[in-house]
Amino acid sequence: MSDTDPIAVLLTEAAELLEQIEIGLLDLTHRLDDKDQIDAVFRGLHTLKGSGAMFGFDALAAFTHHCETAFDRVRKGDVPASQELVAAVLAAQDHMKALIEAPHGDHDDKSSTLLGALHAAVNGSGNSAVVSPAEPEATAPARQDGSDRAGWTVRFRLPVNAMANGTNPLGLLDELRDLGDCRITVDKSKLPPLDSLNPSDIYLGWTVELLGDADRTAVEDVFIFVMDEMELSIEPILRETKPVAEADVGTAAADVPVPAPVIAARSATPAAAPAPQSAATEQKQAKAAENVRVPAERLDELMDRVGELVIAQSRLSQLADASIEIQLRAVSEDIERLSGELRDTMMVLRMMPVASLFGRFRRLVHDLSRETGKVIELETEGETTEVDKTVIDRLADPLVHLVRNSIDHGLETPDERRAAGKPEAGHVRLSARQSGGEVIITVKDDGRGINRERVRAKAESSGLIQPGASLSDQELLQLIFQPGFSTAQQITSLSGRGVGMDVVKKTVEALRGAIEVTSTPGNGSEIALRIPLTLAIIDGLLVRIGTGAYVIPLSAVEECLELSPETDLRSRGRSFISLRDSLVPFIRLRELFNTRTEPDPFQKIVVISTGSERVGLVVDQIIGDHQTVIKSLSKLHHDVATFSGATILGDGSVALILDVAHLVAAGQQQEAQLRAAG
Repeated sequence: MSDTDPIAVLLTEAAELLEQIEIGLLDLTHRLDDKDQIDAVFRGLHTLKGSGAMFGFDALAAFTHHCETAFDRVRKGDVPASQELVAAVLAAQDHMKALIEAPHGDHDDKSSTLLGALHAAVNGSGNSAVVSPAEPEATAPARQDGSDRAGWTVRFRLPVNAMANGTNPLGLLDELRDLGDCRITVDKSKLPPLDSLNPSDIYLGWTVELLGDADRTAVEDVFIFVMDEMELSIEPILRETKPVAEADVGTAAADVPVPAPVIAARSATPAAAPAPQSAATEQKQAKAAENVRVPAERLDELMDRVGELVIAQSRLSQLADASIEIQLRAVSEDIERLSGELRDTMMVLRMMPVASLFGRFRRLVHDLSRETGKVIELETEGETTEVDKTVIDRLADPLVHLVRNSIDHGLETPDERRAAGKPEAGHVRLSARQSGGEVIITVKDDGRGINRERVRAKAESSGLIQPGASLSDQELLQLIFQPGFSTAQQITSLSGRGVGMDVVKKTVEALRGAIEVTSTPGNGSEIALRIPLTLAIIDGLLVRIGTGAYVIPLSAVEECLELSPETDLRSRGRSFISLRDSLVPFIRLRELFNTRTEPDPFQKIVVISTGSERVGLVVDQIIGDHQTVIKSLSKLHHDVATFSGATILGDGSVALILDVAHLVAAGQQQEAQLRAAG
């Protein structure tokens, strides 16, 4: 399917519309009288119905029409918004996705069930059922401005870039003609000189005197797709005191004076002629015109090309450093600067705010609250924190498991919370913040906390640990991420099978991240995911161990120390160094990698950390910083836990990238063993 395929465009647009509709519905659950949200949901449903009909998705258009009609009645005040109506439309929204993904499937039974729930939700407020497409409304809508209205004076001016965005003013004028007799006047006051005129821009405005019985809502619906960005004024035309003959309507309409404007929804100009656009409006239109939708595959492909460029630039720098040619060095420095700027620009393009990730959990929490009978409030913090698009995509499922686990295992029922002296509503908080080259995403609840005795008993019965084994608190809590591990006493639709938390651990480790767990009995738990900001290009510290080159992610490096031969001899058997009144374990990578070479006289210790845990890595030489293009290891080396990937150096050789989280865990395990040994 090509990028210009109209069906592909519809699918992308429909996904965005459904997301907007869901956000509006979830906001309504907290403020059922929020007119702006009601209007936003109605506009989303109206747009989705129109787009579906335009591209031949007739089942989608017909089904969506019922939901649109329900919200139209809410918008007009015929029925109040209710939790039951919001829940019914949320369920219908899921069905709309199915109608888009499988338009030719058998959806009749599901559609009938959902429409029955929708009609019941509307009827529950004591009003008549939703009007179906084949059923005319029983009574005509009452006029909003009294019985003496002869029509409307509609003045509008579209955004300058409206044509480029697919809006044709002639189509809008045709729709107004369908509502009644029209007299149209063109405003040419903003038409520029011919030499500065852009044929794709709109400089004209229009004044339309619309005669007939059309109500104000019908007039507004003509502009529903562009109403938020245009200038629009809708004013009633009052009838004269004496009757006007039908043959003289056109003449009489011209003679009717324009009354002082009634307060009009979204009216931008109280005067007779449209005023110049405000700076905020122009800025909004300019921003809309500058945005370009690019397929994610193209960004990935561009990132690959930038990575290859960085490697080539590194090779050029090596050649230039070995040459005496001044001009070659100057060119090399320019290429290095430009490739660095291009890399930084590319990284920004791939960055997305975590709001796009957090937003989808509002629906999950809403559904789980209805399913479990628990009162749940979701809080989000740090939505503007940006992280690589790939990280966003991969973290969706792990966070679902964590949130479901917090709600099912962590939060108590309302009765249990009242008995414990807590508020009836349980709180789940999703937060994100940047720390160096990492983003820390946290799921926190104020529930009962993790039962350590139950975790230990389950681990011992499953053979994960020996009975009575000495474990630190963090080691004990980390057991919940073991495959098949669950402390649930019964299997529910949410949890109990032990297949969720191990998925979280595997995904986070695949992202070169780490997990930290804290829990206080009776006060809840907190699980923090520490994830690299990007997965494609990182700044690394290039080191030599034996004859091989290795890369340590620079974001994890705290400091570098020298390991003198005397300190090395003293620490044999107890690999610790004293660092500002604290003992830090260190790992001799030469022994870990079995290099079979003699150590350098003055080895170096690179202190790395993940969160509060620190460990030192003993290397032979620190070469310097290095822009690292991360390449995945082959399937043959996929299970090698010490390394998270590889990179190509300037001379064409390969350097392995050390897995910081794994090495820190190994260092902490070594420390625990030495302390246990006394």
